[in-house]
Amino acid sequence: MLKTNDETRIDVVALMNEMGRAARAAARPLATAPERVKNVALHAMADAIVASERKILAANAVDVASGTENGLSVASMDRLALSSERIRAIAAGVRAIAALADPVGDVIAAWTRPNGLEIERVRTPLGVIGVIFESRPNVTADAGALCLKAGNAVILRGGSDSANSSAAIHACLAAGLKVAGLPETAIQLVPVTDRAAVGAMLKGLSGAIDVIVPRGGKSLVGRVQEEAKVPVFAHLEGLCHLYIDVSADPDMAREIAVNAKMRRTGICGATETLLVDRAAADSHLVPVLTALAGAGCEIRADSAVRGYYPAATPASDDDWTTEYLDAIISVKLVEGIQGAIDHIETLSSHHTEAIVAEDPVVVERFFNEIDSAILLHNASTQFADGGEFGMGAEIGIATGKMHARGPVGVEQLTSFKYRVRGSGQIRP
Repeated sequence: MLKTNDETRIDVVALMNEMGRAARAAARPLATAPERVKNVALHAMADAIVASERKILAANAVDVASGTENGLSVASMDRLALSSERIRAIAAGVRAIAALADPVGDVIAAWTRPNGLEIERVRTPLGVIGVIFESRPNVTADAGALCLKAGNAVILRGGSDSANSSAAIHACLAAGLKVAGLPETAIQLVPVTDRAAVGAMLKGLSGAIDVIVPRGGKSLVGRVQEEAKVPVFAHLEGLCHLYIDVSADPDMAREIAVNAKMRRTGICGATETLLVDRAAADSHLVPVLTALAGAGCEIRADSAVRGYYPAATPASDDDWTTEYLDAIISVKLVEGIQGAIDHIETLSSHHTEAIVAEDPVVVERFFNEIDSAILLHNASTQFADGGEFGMGAEIGIATGKMHARGPVGVEQLTSFKYRVRGSGQIRP
Protein backbone atom coordinates (compact mmCIF):
# COMPACT_ATOMS: atom_id res chain seq x y z
CA MET A 1 0.00 0.00 0.00
CA LEU A 2 1.02 3.60 -0.52
CA LYS A 3 2.01 5.49 2.59
CA THR A 4 1.50 9.04 3.72
CA ASN A 5 4.33 11.49 4.13
CA ASP A 6 4.24 11.08 7.91
CA GLU A 7 4.89 7.36 7.51
CA THR A 8 7.73 7.72 5.04
CA ARG A 9 9.14 11.12 6.13
CA ILE A 10 9.47 12.23 2.51
CA ASP A 11 10.12 15.91 1.78
CA VAL A 12 6.94 16.40 -0.24
CA VAL A 13 7.86 19.81 -1.63
CA ALA A 14 11.23 18.55 -2.88
CA LEU A 15 9.56 15.45 -4.33
CA MET A 16 6.95 17.51 -6.16
CA ASN A 17 9.47 19.98 -7.55
CA GLU A 18 11.54 17.09 -8.91
CA MET A 19 8.43 15.64 -10.52
CA GLY A 20 7.74 19.04 -12.05
CA ARG A 21 11.23 19.27 -13.54
CA ALA A 22 10.94 15.75 -14.94
CA ALA A 23 7.54 16.52 -16.46
CA ARG A 24 8.79 19.71 -18.07
CA ALA A 25 11.73 17.82 -19.58
CA ALA A 26 9.40 15.09 -20.87
CA ALA A 27 7.02 17.63 -22.39
CA ARG A 28 9.57 18.73 -24.98
CA PRO A 29 9.92 15.41 -26.85
CA LEU A 30 6.20 14.73 -26.42
CA ALA A 31 5.29 17.96 -28.20
CA THR A 32 6.94 16.71 -31.38
CA ALA A 33 6.33 12.97 -30.99
CA PRO A 34 4.76 11.47 -34.15
CA GLU A 35 1.18 10.29 -33.87
CA ARG A 36 2.32 6.76 -34.68
CA VAL A 37 4.62 6.65 -31.67
CA LYS A 38 1.98 8.01 -29.32
CA ASN A 39 -0.49 5.42 -30.57
CA VAL A 40 2.03 2.61 -30.04
CA ALA A 41 2.28 3.75 -26.42
CA LEU A 42 -1.49 3.94 -26.00
CA HIS A 43 -2.13 0.46 -27.39
CA ALA A 44 0.66 -0.95 -25.23
CA MET A 45 -0.96 0.71 -22.21
CA ALA A 46 -4.31 -0.88 -23.02
CA ASP A 47 -2.65 -4.29 -23.46
CA ALA A 48 -0.92 -3.90 -20.10
CA ILE A 49 -4.18 -2.94 -18.36
CA VAL A 50 -5.91 -6.06 -19.67
CA ALA A 51 -2.92 -8.27 -18.80
CA SER A 52 -2.74 -6.78 -15.29
CA GLU A 53 -6.40 -7.28 -14.44
CA ARG A 54 -5.70 -9.48 -11.41
CA LYS A 55 -3.16 -7.05 -10.00
CA ILE A 56 -5.49 -4.10 -10.52
CA LEU A 57 -8.42 -5.92 -8.91
CA ALA A 58 -6.27 -6.96 -5.95
CA ALA A 59 -5.14 -3.36 -5.43
CA ASN A 60 -8.71 -2.15 -5.79
CA ALA A 61 -9.88 -4.68 -3.19
CA VAL A 62 -7.55 -3.03 -0.67
CA ASP A 63 -9.01 0.40 -1.48
CA VAL A 64 -12.60 -0.86 -1.33
CA ALA A 65 -11.99 -2.50 2.04
CA SER A 66 -10.50 0.73 3.37
CA GLY A 67 -13.40 2.71 1.92
CA THR A 68 -15.92 0.46 3.62
CA GLU A 69 -14.04 0.74 6.92
CA ASN A 70 -13.89 4.53 6.59
CA GLY A 71 -17.59 4.84 5.81
CA LEU A 72 -17.39 6.16 2.26
CA SER A 73 -20.75 7.06 0.76
CA VAL A 74 -22.55 4.75 -1.63
CA ALA A 75 -21.74 7.15 -4.49
CA SER A 76 -18.04 7.22 -3.58
CA MET A 77 -17.90 3.45 -3.34
CA ASP A 78 -19.53 3.15 -6.77
CA ARG A 79 -16.90 5.44 -8.27
CA LEU A 80 -14.11 3.58 -6.49
CA ALA A 81 -15.02 -0.04 -7.19
CA LEU A 82 -13.54 -1.81 -10.21
CA SER A 83 -14.61 -5.05 -11.88
CA SER A 84 -13.41 -7.09 -14.82
CA GLU A 85 -15.97 -5.30 -16.97
CA ARG A 86 -14.83 -1.86 -15.81
CA ILE A 87 -11.17 -2.71 -16.36
CA ARG A 88 -11.93 -3.85 -19.89
CA ALA A 89 -13.82 -0.58 -20.39
CA ILE A 90 -10.78 1.38 -19.17
CA ALA A 91 -8.57 -0.41 -21.70
CA ALA A 92 -11.15 0.15 -24.44
CA GLY A 93 -11.21 3.83 -23.55
CA VAL A 94 -7.44 4.07 -24.02
CA ARG A 95 -7.72 2.37 -27.41
CA ALA A 96 -10.50 4.78 -28.37
CA ILE A 97 -8.19 7.69 -27.58
CA ALA A 98 -5.52 6.15 -29.82
CA ALA A 99 -8.08 6.06 -32.64
CA LEU A 100 -8.76 9.79 -32.38
CA ALA A 101 -7.17 12.21 -34.81
CA ASP A 102 -4.00 13.77 -33.43
CA PRO A 103 -4.83 17.42 -32.67
CA VAL A 104 -1.21 18.58 -32.56
CA GLY A 105 -0.32 20.52 -35.68
CA ASP A 106 -3.92 20.82 -36.84
CA VAL A 107 -4.44 24.08 -38.74
CA ILE A 108 -7.48 25.67 -37.11
CA ALA A 109 -7.63 28.63 -39.49
CA ALA A 110 -5.57 30.15 -42.30
CA TRP A 111 -5.73 33.42 -44.20
CA THR A 112 -3.63 35.75 -46.33
CA ARG A 113 -3.25 39.44 -45.58
CA PRO A 114 -3.29 42.13 -48.34
CA ASN A 115 0.48 42.51 -47.91
CA GLY A 116 0.99 38.87 -48.80
CA LEU A 117 1.64 37.52 -45.27
CA GLU A 118 0.24 34.01 -44.90
CA ILE A 119 -1.05 33.36 -41.39
CA GLU A 120 -2.05 30.05 -39.80
CA ARG A 121 -3.48 29.28 -36.36
CA VAL A 122 -2.12 25.86 -35.36
CA ARG A 123 -2.90 23.58 -32.40
CA THR A 124 -0.04 23.00 -29.96
CA PRO A 125 0.21 21.08 -26.66
CA LEU A 126 -0.41 22.97 -23.45
CA GLY A 127 2.80 21.58 -21.94
CA VAL A 128 2.47 20.09 -18.46
CA ILE A 129 -0.94 19.40 -16.96
CA GLY A 130 -1.65 18.68 -13.31
CA VAL A 131 -4.70 16.51 -12.65
CA ILE A 132 -6.05 16.24 -9.11
CA PHE A 133 -8.84 13.71 -8.63
CA GLU A 134 -10.73 11.74 -6.00
CA SER A 135 -12.04 8.18 -5.76
CA ARG A 136 -12.11 7.39 -9.50
CA PRO A 137 -9.14 5.13 -10.37
CA ASN A 138 -10.20 5.11 -14.04
CA VAL A 139 -9.22 8.79 -14.24
CA THR A 140 -5.60 7.64 -13.99
CA ALA A 141 -5.87 5.99 -17.42
CA ASP A 142 -8.26 8.51 -18.98
CA ALA A 143 -6.21 11.55 -18.01
CA GLY A 144 -2.85 9.96 -18.76
CA ALA A 145 -3.95 8.77 -22.20
CA LEU A 146 -5.68 12.02 -23.16
CA CYS A 147 -2.73 14.15 -22.15
CA LEU A 148 -0.33 11.92 -24.07
CA LYS A 149 -2.45 12.01 -27.23
CA ALA A 150 -2.49 15.82 -27.05
CA GLY A 151 1.31 15.89 -26.62
CA ASN A 152 1.30 16.92 -22.95
CA ALA A 153 3.14 15.61 -19.94
CA VAL A 154 0.92 15.08 -16.91
CA ILE A 155 1.29 14.81 -13.15
CA LEU A 156 -1.57 12.85 -11.59
CA ARG A 157 -2.53 13.21 -7.96
CA GLY A 158 -5.25 10.73 -7.03
CA GLY A 159 -7.15 10.61 -3.79
CA SER A 160 -6.05 8.49 -0.87
CA ASP A 161 -9.23 6.43 -1.28
CA SER A 162 -8.05 5.09 -4.63
CA ALA A 163 -4.28 5.21 -4.10
CA ASN A 164 -3.56 1.52 -4.62
CA SER A 165 -5.86 1.14 -7.61
CA SER A 166 -4.39 4.22 -9.28
CA ALA A 167 -0.84 2.99 -8.70
CA ALA A 168 -1.63 -0.36 -10.33
CA ILE A 169 -3.13 1.34 -13.39
CA HIS A 170 -0.29 3.85 -13.58
CA ALA A 171 2.24 1.02 -13.76
CA CYS A 172 0.52 -0.07 -16.99
CA LEU A 173 0.79 3.44 -18.42
CA ALA A 174 4.49 3.58 -17.63
CA ALA A 175 4.96 0.22 -19.32
CA GLY A 176 3.27 1.53 -22.46
CA LEU A 177 5.50 4.60 -22.58
CA LYS A 178 8.55 2.37 -22.27
CA VAL A 179 7.41 0.16 -25.17
CA ALA A 180 7.10 3.24 -27.40
CA GLY A 181 10.44 4.69 -26.33
CA LEU A 182 8.82 7.78 -24.78
CA PRO A 183 9.94 9.23 -21.43
CA GLU A 184 8.30 7.32 -18.59
CA THR A 185 8.10 10.63 -16.72
CA ALA A 186 5.60 11.83 -19.33
CA ILE A 187 2.86 10.40 -17.07
CA GLN A 188 3.69 10.58 -13.37
CA LEU A 189 1.56 9.62 -10.38
CA VAL A 190 2.26 11.38 -7.09
CA PRO A 191 3.42 8.50 -4.85
CA VAL A 192 2.30 9.99 -1.53
CA THR A 193 -1.14 10.86 -0.18
CA ASP A 194 0.02 13.87 1.84
CA ARG A 195 -2.20 16.89 1.12
CA ALA A 196 0.92 19.03 0.86
CA ALA A 197 1.39 17.52 -2.60
CA VAL A 198 -1.82 19.21 -3.72
CA GLY A 199 -0.64 22.53 -2.32
CA ALA A 200 2.62 22.25 -4.19
CA MET A 201 0.83 21.51 -7.46
CA LEU A 202 -1.51 24.46 -7.00
CA LYS A 203 1.51 26.74 -6.71
CA GLY A 204 2.67 25.48 -10.11
CA LEU A 205 5.84 23.59 -9.10
CA SER A 206 8.12 26.54 -9.83
CA GLY A 207 6.54 27.18 -13.19
CA ALA A 208 6.48 23.56 -14.36
CA ILE A 209 2.68 23.18 -14.48
CA ASP A 210 0.74 25.04 -17.17
CA VAL A 211 -2.81 24.16 -16.11
CA ILE A 212 -4.59 22.31 -13.29
CA VAL A 213 -7.62 20.06 -13.83
CA PRO A 214 -9.47 19.08 -10.64
CA ARG A 215 -11.94 16.21 -10.73
CA GLY A 216 -13.73 15.57 -7.50
CA GLY A 217 -16.15 16.92 -4.95
CA LYS A 218 -17.15 20.49 -4.27
CA SER A 219 -14.60 20.95 -1.48
CA LEU A 220 -11.69 19.82 -3.66
CA VAL A 221 -12.68 21.93 -6.64
CA GLY A 222 -13.38 24.92 -4.42
CA ARG A 223 -9.93 24.65 -2.86
CA VAL A 224 -8.28 24.39 -6.25
CA GLN A 225 -10.12 27.41 -7.64
CA GLU A 226 -9.30 29.44 -4.54
CA GLU A 227 -5.61 28.54 -4.15
CA ALA A 228 -4.33 27.79 -7.65
CA LYS A 229 -1.63 30.08 -9.03
CA VAL A 230 -2.03 28.58 -12.52
CA PRO A 231 -5.08 28.38 -14.83
CA VAL A 232 -7.79 25.87 -13.84
CA PHE A 233 -10.22 23.82 -15.95
CA ALA A 234 -12.91 22.93 -13.46
CA HIS A 235 -16.53 22.25 -12.73
CA LEU A 236 -17.70 23.05 -9.22
CA GLU A 237 -20.41 20.37 -9.18
CA GLY A 238 -22.88 18.62 -11.44
CA LEU A 239 -26.19 20.14 -10.34
CA CYS A 240 -28.04 18.88 -13.44
CA HIS A 241 -31.69 19.56 -14.29
CA LEU A 242 -34.31 17.79 -16.39
CA TYR A 243 -37.35 19.77 -17.55
CA ILE A 244 -40.49 18.01 -18.80
CA ASP A 245 -42.67 20.26 -20.94
CA VAL A 246 -46.42 19.82 -21.49
CA SER A 247 -45.58 18.95 -25.11
CA ALA A 248 -43.38 16.02 -24.08
CA ASP A 249 -44.21 12.48 -25.09
CA PRO A 250 -45.28 10.92 -21.74
CA ASP A 251 -43.56 7.57 -22.29
CA MET A 252 -40.34 9.25 -23.41
CA ALA A 253 -40.43 11.60 -20.43
CA ARG A 254 -40.78 8.69 -18.03
CA GLU A 255 -37.97 6.65 -19.56
CA ILE A 256 -35.58 9.59 -19.79
CA ALA A 257 -36.26 10.70 -16.22
CA VAL A 258 -35.51 7.26 -14.77
CA ASN A 259 -32.34 6.87 -16.83
CA ALA A 260 -31.13 10.42 -16.15
CA LYS A 261 -31.40 9.88 -12.40
CA MET A 262 -30.94 6.17 -11.78
CA ARG A 263 -28.60 4.70 -14.43
CA ARG A 264 -25.61 5.72 -12.30
CA THR A 265 -26.45 8.07 -9.46
CA GLY A 266 -22.84 8.84 -8.53
CA ILE A 267 -21.71 10.52 -11.75
CA CYS A 268 -21.66 14.26 -12.37
CA GLY A 269 -24.14 13.92 -15.26
CA ALA A 270 -26.88 12.40 -13.10
CA THR A 271 -30.02 14.55 -12.89
CA GLU A 272 -30.49 16.02 -9.43
CA THR A 273 -33.57 18.23 -9.96
CA LEU A 274 -36.66 17.42 -12.01
CA LEU A 275 -38.76 20.36 -13.20
CA VAL A 276 -42.22 19.65 -14.58
CA ASP A 277 -44.45 22.06 -16.46
CA ARG A 278 -47.44 22.85 -14.26
CA ALA A 279 -49.63 22.33 -17.35
CA ALA A 280 -48.31 18.74 -17.50
CA ALA A 281 -49.01 17.90 -13.87
CA ASP A 282 -52.21 15.96 -14.58
CA SER A 283 -50.77 13.99 -17.49
CA HIS A 284 -47.04 13.51 -16.88
CA LEU A 285 -46.12 14.04 -13.23
CA VAL A 286 -47.44 10.99 -11.36
CA PRO A 287 -46.32 8.37 -13.94
CA VAL A 288 -42.79 9.82 -13.90
CA LEU A 289 -42.58 9.93 -10.10
CA THR A 290 -44.08 6.44 -9.79
CA ALA A 291 -41.43 5.10 -12.16
CA LEU A 292 -38.66 6.86 -10.24
CA ALA A 293 -39.90 5.52 -6.92
CA GLY A 294 -40.23 2.06 -8.42
CA ALA A 295 -36.56 2.25 -9.42
CA GLY A 296 -35.62 2.98 -5.79
CA CYS A 297 -35.40 6.77 -5.92
CA GLU A 298 -36.31 8.97 -2.94
CA ILE A 299 -38.44 11.93 -4.02
CA ARG A 300 -38.22 15.32 -2.33
CA ALA A 301 -40.79 17.75 -3.65
CA ASP A 302 -42.40 21.14 -3.28
CA SER A 303 -45.93 21.44 -1.90
CA ALA A 304 -47.51 21.60 -5.37
CA VAL A 305 -45.94 18.27 -6.37
CA ARG A 306 -46.93 16.66 -3.07
CA GLY A 307 -50.51 17.58 -3.83
CA TYR A 308 -50.35 15.13 -6.71
CA TYR A 309 -47.91 12.70 -5.11
CA PRO A 310 -48.32 12.67 -1.29
CA ALA A 311 -45.65 10.00 -0.81
CA ALA A 312 -42.93 12.54 -1.58
CA THR A 313 -40.82 14.03 1.22
CA PRO A 314 -41.06 17.83 1.61
CA ALA A 315 -38.10 19.53 -0.09
CA SER A 316 -36.06 22.08 1.84
CA ASP A 317 -34.36 25.14 0.36
CA ASP A 318 -31.08 23.20 0.36
CA ASP A 319 -32.50 20.48 -1.87
CA TRP A 320 -32.54 22.82 -4.89
CA THR A 321 -28.77 23.34 -4.61
CA THR A 322 -27.68 19.84 -3.59
CA GLU A 323 -25.70 17.45 -5.77
CA TYR A 324 -26.96 14.24 -4.20
CA LEU A 325 -24.86 11.74 -6.15
CA ASP A 326 -27.35 9.28 -4.73
CA ALA A 327 -30.81 7.85 -5.42
CA ILE A 328 -32.52 11.09 -4.42
CA ILE A 329 -34.17 13.70 -6.64
CA SER A 330 -35.80 17.06 -5.94
CA VAL A 331 -38.98 17.79 -7.92
CA LYS A 332 -40.76 21.07 -8.60
CA LEU A 333 -43.66 22.30 -10.70
CA VAL A 334 -42.79 25.37 -12.78
CA GLU A 335 -44.73 27.77 -15.00
CA GLY A 336 -43.75 26.40 -18.38
CA ILE A 337 -40.47 26.99 -20.11
CA GLN A 338 -40.04 30.43 -18.55
CA GLY A 339 -40.28 28.96 -15.07
CA ALA A 340 -37.76 26.26 -15.98
CA ILE A 341 -35.33 28.82 -17.39
CA ASP A 342 -35.67 31.04 -14.32
CA HIS A 343 -35.05 28.14 -11.92
CA ILE A 344 -32.08 26.73 -13.85
CA GLU A 345 -30.37 30.05 -14.46
CA THR A 346 -30.72 30.94 -10.77
CA LEU A 347 -29.71 27.66 -9.15
CA SER A 348 -27.82 25.51 -11.67
CA SER A 349 -24.07 24.89 -11.57
CA HIS A 350 -24.20 25.25 -15.39
CA HIS A 351 -23.00 21.71 -16.01
CA THR A 352 -25.76 19.88 -17.91
CA GLU A 353 -29.49 20.46 -18.43
CA ALA A 354 -32.02 18.51 -20.50
CA ILE A 355 -35.50 19.13 -21.87
CA VAL A 356 -38.14 16.65 -22.97
CA ALA A 357 -40.47 18.44 -25.37
CA GLU A 358 -41.98 18.23 -28.84
CA ASP A 359 -42.72 21.95 -29.22
CA PRO A 360 -39.84 23.37 -31.33
CA VAL A 361 -40.38 26.90 -30.03
CA VAL A 362 -39.96 25.69 -26.44
CA VAL A 363 -36.86 23.71 -27.35
CA GLU A 364 -35.23 26.71 -29.06
CA ARG A 365 -35.90 28.90 -26.02
CA PHE A 366 -34.29 26.25 -23.83
CA PHE A 367 -31.21 26.07 -26.05
CA ASN A 368 -30.90 29.84 -26.50
CA GLU A 369 -31.64 31.13 -23.01
CA ILE A 370 -29.93 28.60 -20.73
CA ASP A 371 -26.19 29.14 -20.32
CA SER A 372 -24.88 25.72 -19.29
CA ALA A 373 -21.98 23.78 -20.77
CA ILE A 374 -24.18 20.97 -22.13
CA LEU A 375 -27.83 21.14 -23.19
CA LEU A 376 -29.79 18.10 -24.38
CA HIS A 377 -33.16 17.70 -26.08
CA ASN A 378 -35.10 14.45 -25.66
CA ALA A 379 -32.08 12.66 -24.22
CA SER A 380 -30.79 11.69 -20.79
CA THR A 381 -28.35 13.94 -18.92
CA GLN A 382 -26.20 10.83 -18.47
CA PHE A 383 -24.91 11.43 -22.01
CA ALA A 384 -22.81 14.29 -20.57
CA ASP A 385 -19.62 12.38 -21.13
CA GLY A 386 -16.67 12.79 -23.46
CA GLY A 387 -16.83 9.18 -24.58
CA GLU A 388 -20.49 9.56 -25.53
CA PHE A 389 -19.57 12.72 -27.45
CA GLY A 390 -17.09 10.73 -29.55
CA MET A 391 -14.08 12.26 -27.81
CA GLY A 392 -12.75 8.86 -26.71
CA ALA A 393 -12.70 9.95 -23.09
CA GLU A 394 -12.53 13.08 -21.00
CA ILE A 395 -10.63 14.44 -18.04
CA GLY A 396 -13.79 16.13 -16.82
CA ILE A 397 -16.61 18.53 -17.65
CA ALA A 398 -15.52 22.17 -17.51
CA THR A 399 -18.25 24.62 -16.55
CA GLY A 400 -16.15 27.76 -16.88
CA LYS A 401 -16.17 29.88 -20.01
CA MET A 402 -12.45 30.37 -20.66
CA HIS A 403 -10.59 28.08 -23.08
CA ALA A 404 -12.40 24.81 -22.33
CA ARG A 405 -16.10 24.21 -21.71
CA GLY A 406 -18.00 20.95 -21.52
CA PRO A 407 -16.13 17.65 -21.94
CA VAL A 408 -12.37 18.21 -21.79
CA GLY A 409 -10.91 15.90 -24.43
CA VAL A 410 -7.81 15.94 -26.60
CA GLU A 411 -8.65 19.15 -28.47
CA GLN A 412 -9.38 20.99 -25.23
CA LEU A 413 -5.96 19.92 -23.95
CA THR A 414 -4.24 21.97 -26.63
CA SER A 415 -3.58 25.65 -27.13
CA PHE A 416 -2.51 27.27 -30.39
CA LYS A 417 0.19 29.38 -31.92
CA TYR A 418 0.40 31.47 -35.07
CA ARG A 419 2.67 30.64 -37.97
CA VAL A 420 3.29 33.61 -40.26
CA ARG A 421 5.07 33.17 -43.60
CA GLY A 422 6.36 36.13 -45.55
CA SER A 423 8.38 36.92 -48.62
CA GLY A 424 10.46 39.82 -47.36
CA GLN A 425 7.71 42.10 -46.01
CA ILE A 426 8.68 44.90 -43.64
CA ARG A 427 6.22 47.00 -41.70
CA PRO A 428 5.94 50.63 -42.89
